[in-house]
Amino acid sequence: MASAASLPAYPPIGAPEKFGWKLVQLGRGARQMVRTALAGSLAKRPAHVPPERVVDFDFIRQPGMEHDTYAVWQGLRGGPAIFWTPRNGGNWVLTRAEDIDTVLRDHETYSSKSIGIPRGSSTFRLLPIEADPPEHAIYRGLISPWLTPRAIGALEQDIRGLTIQLVEGLQERGHSDFVHDFAKRLPIDIFLKLVDLPLGDREKLLRWTEDAVRASSLQQRLAAFWKMTSYLDHWITLRRRRPGTDLISQIVTAEIAGRPITYGEIQGLLIVFMLGGLDTVASMLGFVVRFLAEHPEHRRALVEDPGRIPAAVEELLRRFGLVNNARVVTRDHRLGGVDLKAGDIVQVPTGMAGLDPDLVAEPMTVNFERPKIAHATFGIGPHYCPGAFLAKMELKIFLEEWLKRIPDFAIAPGDAVRCAPGMVNSFDKLEIVWEPEAAQ
Repeated sequence: MASAASLPAYPPIGAPEKFGWKLVQLGRGARQMVRTALAGSLAKRPAHVPPERVVDFDFIRQPGMEHDTYAVWQGLRGGPAIFWTPRNGGNWVLTRAEDIDTVLRDHETYSSKSIGIPRGSSTFRLLPIEADPPEHAIYRGLISPWLTPRAIGALEQDIRGLTIQLVEGLQERGHSDFVHDFAKRLPIDIFLKLVDLPLGDREKLLRWTEDAVRASSLQQRLAAFWKMTSYLDHWITLRRRRPGTDLISQIVTAEIAGRPITYGEIQGLLIVFMLGGLDTVASMLGFVVRFLAEHPEHRRALVEDPGRIPAAVEELLRRFGLVNNARVVTRDHRLGGVDLKAGDIVQVPTGMAGLDPDLVAEPMTVNFERPKIAHATFGIGPHYCPGAFLAKMELKIFLEEWLKRIPDFAIAPGDAVRCAPGMVNSFDKLEIVWEPEAAQ
């Protein structure tokens, strides 16, 4: 075991550049541009953007999204297939599966070096998702062994046990804000097990994750990332001194292209692992439960025949694609009849691929008998989500164990549902009710 004196020195706590934060590299004008974009001001239309391609669309604040995010997105199909919006700093938006597929596969023309909207709003270099090939494969290789079917299969009984514990804790209540009582709790418990961190840290990690992804102000996002990185700093230091067999230990002792991994790289990898595992699965669980609460015939079909659950998971993933990340154009070219310039930001709403009527008949309809369709919910190409197998397992086990114990539930009366659109579509609130005596 290495002594503390023999370990390579990291910058002291409080030095923001150690985290690789992009904002410390931005000038005053760039920071003001980000603040203006987050405040909802309109960007000036660039000269190469035709007026007929401009649509006043805000993927965070568009009216109606708080009730049905996907209906609003789908309503965009009445306009240009590729359009430019002046909201959030100004960017192109894709709506067709064909264009989404093209952009996600071509990393040379559409770089992942900045996936946030507005540009510069990401306070951290998120790895591996903000790295292009071949660099991307190096970072991905550090986390992918932990997410293979074999590795995740070894956790199946633990995941099932955590799921049952959470469901049975709610059974007798007869009501739940599903987002806060279940959807956010299951993924973080699994994450804490993978990285061997204390379960008692769950609540503060949930708060920081929520603020980092969905806080309305740049200052709140920054504060959340600072708290997360400061928290991880403690565990990184401990695992470097006393490495174990957990994910953090493997990352902090890794080498990148023959050199020791840097502090910023460690933090970037762990933050993405945390956000991906906690936020996206929790969001998908919310959309699944809302759908089943509002469609009892689909719910009964799964209760009566649990063997249909794997197909149902695929169809629900197709119907509720979550992520609305961006790519940066690297060269002037044309896409779908539109002139794009180097430096343009292109938003790639993965959910729109699975809702394209040219790809899917009656795309807004959920059909558990539908043949499996190649959707983009987990991405396409080199950035295909390495945690896809884990996410599918969590959804499958959830449906099996929840429906076994709470087969009948509905949306609570009143203001029970409030969606939270953004870089990841989610919920602020999802209140459901059931008869406790009917719970099994």
